[in-house]
Amino acid sequence: MVSEMKILTGMTIHNICWLLLESLPVPSYFTLSEELQQNQTAAEDIINTIKVLNNFLSEAEETCLMNELDPYMNKLRYEFDHWDDAIHGYRETERLQWNEENTKILDRVRKIAFPPDVAPIKFVHILDLDKNGWIKPHIDAVRFCGNTIAGLSLLTDSVMRLVHDKNKNLYADLFLKRRSLYIMKGVARFDYTHEILSNDNSIFKGEKVLKDRRISVICRNEPDPKYKDI
Repeated sequence: MVSEMKILTGMTIHNICWLLLESLPVPSYFTLSEELQQNQTAAEDIINTIKVLNNFLSEAEETCLMNELDPYMNKLRYEFDHWDDAIHGYRETERLQWNEENTKILDRVRKIAFPPDVAPIKFVHILDLDKNGWIKPHIDAVRFCGNTIAGLSLLTDSVMRLVHDKNKNLYADLFLKRRSLYIMKGVARFDYTHEILSNDNSIFKGEKVLKDRRISVICRNEPDPKYKDI
């Protein structure tokens, strides 16, 4: 018992935090800032409220989505000024009607992302990001969507960064692989800004991740009625 006490006394808080973090399963698509590594509660909160499902789409499914989206998206110009200054180099739309094959894909997304008692927004948000574009740090307005955001990543790999809204030293990077699905809710949705890094800053685990044109197909749930008039 005495020897165990000596061992514990000799350990630094940093060492103890690292031992705690090692017992916490950190998915391979995550990297955590040093301060987030040392805060087990915050680390658990972020890991448990955003998931990335790699290879959610097959190559054929990605092609099917693009075949339906491209004819319309290619008519739009890329914009370099966003109405709330959240995106640089983008074009976007909302889509309600889909062909049969893509309807099945979106139904699969909704089934995984939303519980049976949660109403998804019928319109799907399509965000087309230019190769040289990026999404700036932001938290999606609560008056426009609810507590869950689910996004398919098409055409390219990219890096998403989440930064705590009150403590900028708490941040995590996620590797969004091409054809993956991310699902963000709770703490990740409301307490952290999210962004897609520009190619100048797009690094994951020491490796450069060059983003090409990126299309996000995003499903959300209805906002809480108490926020609709904000």
